[in-house]
Amino acid sequence: MKQIEVRRENKIKRNAGEQILQAIIYLIIILLCLAILLPCLNVLVLSFNDGKDAARGGIWFWPRQLTLDNFREVFKDGSIMGAYGISIARTVIGTFLSLIVTTLAGYALKQKDLPGRTVLTMLITFTMLFDGGMIPKYIQYKNLHLLNSFWVYVVPSLVSVTYLLMVRTFFEGIPDSLEESAKLDGCGFFKIYTKIMMPLSKPVIAVVGLYTAVNHWNDWFSGAFYMSDTAKWPVQTVLQNMLTKAMNAQQNVETVAQALAQNAATTTSDSLKMAAVVVTTVPILCVYPFIQKYFAQGSMIGAVKE
Repeated sequence: MKQIEVRRENKIKRNAGEQILQAIIYLIIILLCLAILLPCLNVLVLSFNDGKDAARGGIWFWPRQLTLDNFREVFKDGSIMGAYGISIARTVIGTFLSLIVTTLAGYALKQKDLPGRTVLTMLITFTMLFDGGMIPKYIQYKNLHLLNSFWVYVVPSLVSVTYLLMVRTFFEGIPDSLEESAKLDGCGFFKIYTKIMMPLSKPVIAVVGLYTAVNHWNDWFSGAFYMSDTAKWPVQTVLQNMLTKAMNAQQNVETVAQALAQNAATTTSDSLKMAAVVVTTVPILCVYPFIQKYFAQGSMIGAVKE
């Protein structure tokens, strides 16, 4: 009887310890979530608050002076709607073509009988460590006639070595017996790729597609350095240029008229920043719920070696 009671006490103690550990884990997760969500909420609140009032501080979870002037200022220039079209087009086209090229290359590198497979993998991996720099890139884009062309947003980012290795790793996890059976049935390379590999690769396609789309959507560098035609700027470049002008206008006040105009304005460079963050972040966030079910599985690709 005593032994049974001792075992029960130990079991109760273990259960209590597990409950405490679980509570600590939940607390840490909640704190991490708050650390991520609260700054996002604060940015959203500041974007809807009067800029001059927000400069006084003390705004956290609700606007003190609700206004839409920040967003009106952002959309005042009609070019931003055209820039949205450029950003959406480059994101959709660039992501689609990048997925095709990346999955085709990953499937080819997965083939063990590919001539020079090891050398090709080493050369591809080499590009992750060394880069020619911005000037050689600019000269190369000029020679390829990509400057001031929409394709400067798409062609240079068709393949990412990191995503290529992720796709190849995922393909290597698919049983070879499926591919061998398809070959016995007379299927060729492209039919196996389209009928077997792609349907089984939804998790990795979702993850790579999301990362590629986010990279396209957030890129302002290409428009600023490789595109002199402002009508072809993406929304990120337009907003970055708009914020730069707003900051310069506040710093370079030389006349009385400029000072009066600045005092009369309800927006500031900081409030415009917050509105720009909301304008550029919300559209890409709307994509995430549609691929969430594949994201957790796909993001762990390559993390565990068998």
